[in-house]
Amino acid sequence: MAAPKPRSGRSTSLRDTSESERMEGAGSWDALEWTKIEPVSRPVSRGNLAFLLEKEEVIVEGYGVVLVNTDEAGTLLVTNFRLLFLSEGTRNIIALGTIPLATIEKFNKPVMKVPSAHRQSDKTPSQRLLQVIGKDMRIIVFSFRPRTKQRRAVFEALLRCTRPARLGDLYAFTSGPSKFSNTNPKVQLLNEYFRLLGKTYHASIDTIEDGSFTSSNEWLRISNVNADYTMCPTYPFAFIVPKCISDEEVLQASNFRARCRLPVVSWCHPGTGAVLARSSQPLVGLMMNMRSNADEKLVAALCTERSGAGGQRRKLYIADARPRKNALANGAMGGGSESSSNYFQSEIVFFGIDNIHAMRDSLARLRDYLDTHGASSSDGMSSFLRHGGWTWGGGNLSSMSASVSTLGDSGWLIHIQSVLAGSAWIAARVALESASVLVHCSDGWDRTTQLVSLASLLLDPYYRTFKGFQALVEKDWLSFGHPFSDRVGMPTIYGSGNMPFDLSRQSSSGGFPSSPMRQSSGSFTSQASGSSHAQNSNNYSPIFLQWVDCVSQLLRMYPLAFEFSSAFLVDFLDCVLSCRFGNFLCNSEKERQQSGVSEVCGCLWEYLADLRASEGNYHVHCNLFYDPLKHGGPLLPPAAALAPTLWPQFHLRWACPSESQAGELEAQCRNMVKKFSELQKWSYTLVQQDAELISDSPFLSFWINELPRFRCP
Repeated sequence: MAAPKPRSGRSTSLRDTSESERMEGAGSWDALEWTKIEPVSRPVSRGNLAFLLEKEEVIVEGYGVVLVNTDEAGTLLVTNFRLLFLSEGTRNIIALGTIPLATIEKFNKPVMKVPSAHRQSDKTPSQRLLQVIGKDMRIIVFSFRPRTKQRRAVFEALLRCTRPARLGDLYAFTSGPSKFSNTNPKVQLLNEYFRLLGKTYHASIDTIEDGSFTSSNEWLRISNVNADYTMCPTYPFAFIVPKCISDEEVLQASNFRARCRLPVVSWCHPGTGAVLARSSQPLVGLMMNMRSNADEKLVAALCTERSGAGGQRRKLYIADARPRKNALANGAMGGGSESSSNYFQSEIVFFGIDNIHAMRDSLARLRDYLDTHGASSSDGMSSFLRHGGWTWGGGNLSSMSASVSTLGDSGWLIHIQSVLAGSAWIAARVALESASVLVHCSDGWDRTTQLVSLASLLLDPYYRTFKGFQALVEKDWLSFGHPFSDRVGMPTIYGSGNMPFDLSRQSSSGGFPSSPMRQSSGSFTSQASGSSHAQNSNNYSPIFLQWVDCVSQLLRMYPLAFEFSSAFLVDFLDCVLSCRFGNFLCNSEKERQQSGVSEVCGCLWEYLADLRASEGNYHVHCNLFYDPLKHGGPLLPPAAALAPTLWPQFHLRWACPSESQAGELEAQCRNMVKKFSELQKWSYTLVQQDAELISDSPFLSFWINELPRFRCP
């Protein structure tokens, strides 16, 4: 996305003026005077909407709308899939002003009233604004023509479309699978299990129906005890357990874990037999004295004999992702953590990673920080980095320090570092000590999934390929029941229920300094507020986004180790947040099966693969520097390397578009390699043509053979 154009009508920031000038100028917004904007006088022709997706329909149109962030005027459309902003002159889609409805976290319609001292008459209307806050780090504001009902129409359309009452009302069900049809997710899961067990055969629908998938190796086996989801509705229909544990013991052990999410194997080392296992917290109770023989036997079975160690059993680490005090507090509700004295050859480690509510608030603070200090702020005014005055080069060190401090106060990078450090520690224990690790948090579907999947990514180079990354996400995130509907903020198969609007919260987080627009000295009120299911549910949290952010940090640290690029991760995350495809709907494998998602919705993976097919290895999703021989084993980053930074391509693309183009150098290299490849093909073609020409001409063949005889001595 190109950098925003300079704003001639707003050359002085409110931050750059004196206090009195700020009081006088607040709310004037001369660039938004409607005498300077010629609104569109005709509706957008339905026949010219070639940019609409299949079965995407326009619901409401607004003309003469201004995107305040960049002062661009155009037409605002609400469709059954997205909020779409078209440039007034070119009719091109403006990316900043276009956002899928499912990606909208909340929206409101504030009113900026112009101070009386600046009014030309008492009849001067107030500014009609619509603020949209996205789950993808953007905060955008549209300004509508006064004395029209366009803003009301758009707002009411957003209320209806961003808050679907039923899962089937989502665009993913309306559009259907089209050409991006799904492969049966159960088949995909079994194929990954077979790979982990060292088997070369492949699963099929028949394999599932006749139950012949219960394969095993020397240590592990696939169990079908949860085939009908009665034991644990949030676990997959099949999972891997130690071979010495019977299905009856599996059922007994499940009763001792929260939500019956018993310890199961997520990954195993093909050489040493060390395993990476996952579960929920044990139900030890307030006095931490409840025990289960079946659970202890199952956990002990993870400590198989070490290969070539003379019968010596491997060590077991139990990694509790929570802070220790949180684990103890859970004891009051029947939960808690294990005691090492009850589990054979084990050591308990606490990682201190905060819960979903802390992550939600942290990302909201980061988003507000980027909006306040970015180049395309939703207040439509310049930031610290823009004109004279409070600039970095201007010498105002206090403002610079305050900004850096604000970034740190968001806590996002600290949380990223905690997840990275915990995952690296787990990977090191498995790779260097041949130890087994059992990971859990409270329910075993948020922090547990982050740690297990990221550690697997570090341990297994297969997961760093396109195909392997898909297998990893489908296994650890989808099959093992990360509640995507709750965390992303979408309805479940049980419907949304009647939930009240959130009328009180106007910024994207409470307690964090809002942007200057929201602190303006002009009268700024919020008439009404709307929010998606994200804000009506206390379970909304960017857990999966945080994990993908961690993957991007590893890609930055090891640019040769991944087949995919950062651009792929951005597009992948956008697809997940948009809910355009069915893969990440619902809260569990069982719910997706009940709703028939894989049959009636399109497949995200097929869509991304289709994009890559157009350009092959030269596509922007492919990592130009990928070298599988360079990092053919585990990645074990030292603690000093785990210093995260903002992910430019994702965090900065809306607020600081020019600074987010971290892939420009890579793009230039990609073009050079592509041209070099084309030259090689052209050279090869010329050689072939010359050879054919010589073979067809006996005269040329004779002289080519005879010429060496006439060389001078």
